[in-house]
Amino acid sequence: MGAMLPYWFTAMTMKSVGVAAMEMVKEVKHQFATIPGLLEGLPGHGPPDHARCIKISTDASLREMIPPGLLVMLSPIIAGTFFGVHAVSGLLVGSLTSGVQLAISQSNTGGAWDNAKKFVEKGCVSIEDKEGKLIVQGKGSAIHKAAVIGDTVGDPLKDTSGPALNILMKLMAIISLVFGDFFKSINNGRGLLNVPADVSAAAAPVVEVTAAPQL
Repeated sequence: MGAMLPYWFTAMTMKSVGVAAMEMVKEVKHQFATIPGLLEGLPGHGPPDHARCIKISTDASLREMIPPGLLVMLSPIIAGTFFGVHAVSGLLVGSLTSGVQLAISQSNTGGAWDNAKKFVEKGCVSIEDKEGKLIVQGKGSAIHKAAVIGDTVGDPLKDTSGPALNILMKLMAIISLVFGDFFKSINNGRGLLNVPADVSAAAAPVVEVTAAPQL
């Protein structure tokens, strides 16, 4: 369950980026259609409504982060309340194990796809034609179009999902620590479902820290 959370969180954040982008596209199309000369860049056209675009981005960024935020904050609370402290430990171990490798993968992959587009735009990619001549594949080429698609996915990977996974791992651990006494108080740490200690311990072994003996 814990190992699944980073992937679920990533899917939610990537979907949120798409939703926000589509709202911005609709607004841009609306302004192109309602402001004469804006699309053509004719002199004397009315000024675009930048404030409206900023408002759309701000509202979408706040609204779309509510579901992923609730996922991160409620997961350890639900696990500890119903299944006990050992279930919380298993949840954290799983999320940390998969979250670290997923965050590293997304940051590196997104950066690589972003740089691939820049690499093509600088004219660093060439292919041979039928006559053996090298043809530079710059802007407008099929390779550049493919690189733009990769950059479209790579930017939210390295700028949104990758960094956000760091928050997921830290916030889940902090919430579990803050609510630790509360989880322990429910059926002596076995949760509302009264999960036997041997069952939960087998699923998620925990290192117990005891107080130092008094000298």
